[in-house]
Amino acid sequence: MRTSNSNHQLDNQMDLTAKELDCFTEIGKKLADVSREVIERFYSQKIKFDDKNGDGPVTIADIKAEEAMVSIILENFSSHAVFGEETGWTCKEKFSVPDFVWVLDPIDGTQSFIAHRYEFGTLIALLYKGKPVLGIIDQPIRKERWVGVKGRRTTMNGEEASVRTCEKLKQAYAYLKARHYNDDAEFACDSLAYKVDEIFYDGNCISYALLASGFIDLVVDCALDPFDFLALIPIVEGAGGIITDWEGRELCWEVSPSSCSIPEGGFKVLAAGDKRIHENVVLELS
Repeated sequence: MRTSNSNHQLDNQMDLTAKELDCFTEIGKKLADVSREVIERFYSQKIKFDDKNGDGPVTIADIKAEEAMVSIILENFSSHAVFGEETGWTCKEKFSVPDFVWVLDPIDGTQSFIAHRYEFGTLIALLYKGKPVLGIIDQPIRKERWVGVKGRRTTMNGEEASVRTCEKLKQAYAYLKARHYNDDAEFACDSLAYKVDEIFYDGNCISYALLASGFIDLVVDCALDPFDFLALIPIVEGAGGIITDWEGRELCWEVSPSSCSIPEGGFKVLAAGDKRIHENVVLELS
C-alpha cells in the first residue's frame, strides 16, 4: 500500500501551505453540511423532478443544495471560480481561469435520491491550477463523509480510510455501469462480467467511497462529466488506491470560461484498490 507524502513535500510541490489546505478543507466541510441540510429536508418527500434535456432528472433539492454551496464559496473566496452541475460556470473573471476552481455535484445519483435509495451523495472538489487537491463525498442520509486531501490520508467520518489488498481479478468485487447504458458500458460488462467474483451496478459516487473504505476492489465507469469524478481522485488516492482513465492515464480536465472540455461520450474512469487489479483491467479494456 502506498504511503502519503508529508505536508512539507506537498507544500513545495503545489505552492500551497498546510494552513491553506486546512482552511479549504474546513470550507469544503461547510459546503457538505449545508448541502446535507437541504437534501435531508426533501428526502422524505415525494418529490417532483424535471428532465435535463435527456441528461437525467433534476429536482429542487439539486438546485437548492448547489445554490447554497455556491453562496458559501463566493462569500469566502470571491476570486475563486465555481463549476456546478446545475448552475454551470460562475466567476467574476470573464476571460481567464483563476488558480482555484470548485467543482460541485449536489446530488450524484439523483435517480436513487428520487427512489428513496442510498446510492447517491454530494460531490465537492477543489482544483488548484487544474489539479484536484480536495475531494469530498457526503452521503447525507446515512451521515457518512469521505474527505480526501492531496498528499494526506483519506478519512471517513474522521477515521482513516484504506483500500484492501486483492491480488487476483477473479477475487474482486466490482461496480460496473449497467450494460444497457451505452456501448462503452456494454463493452466493459462483456470484458469483465465473468472475470470477477461479484458484480454490482450503478453505485454512483458511493461505489468509489466503498472502494476507499476497503469494501470493494474495482469500479469501471463511463459517460462521466467533470463534476462526477474530480472529487473522487484525492479520496481514492489518499486511501491507497489508483484512479485513472481506462487506458491507465491520468484523469485530466481542461476548463475555460467559454468552454468546458469534455470528450465525446464523456470521461471513462477506472478505480482500483490494488495496483495488480488495475493493471489487469487496463489490459482487458485496451
